Amino acid sequence: MDDKGLISTTVMISGRSYPLRITPSDEPTIKQIVKEVNDKVSTFSASYTKKDKQDCLAMILLTYAVDLHKSKKEPVSDISGEADLSNSIHQLESLLDTLLQPSEA
Repeated sequence: MDDKGLISTTVMISGRSYPLRITPSDEPTIKQIVKEVNDKVSTFSASYTKKDKQDCLAMILLTYAVDLHKSKKEPVSDISGEADLSNSIHQLESLLDTLLQPSEA
């Protein structure tokens, strides 16, 4: 990916910080996704008190993967909705790729 136009930011997921390089236009979406993930961590942690945060994050990833799989199978009737969904899926995949890359220490 070309670094031109990218900004540096750090997101907190489940109490850990992750540095990211993103386009400014992706920032609101990434903040929204991070909030959703942290909310889901809280929900899973409350429901499964004997599981650690790694287990909760794995369940959240599985939930998103199932939703992604279902969305790819379901036809979207209007073109605008399809473009928005495709854009959202792409941004989520990019965020996951970034978060799953080994950190440079």
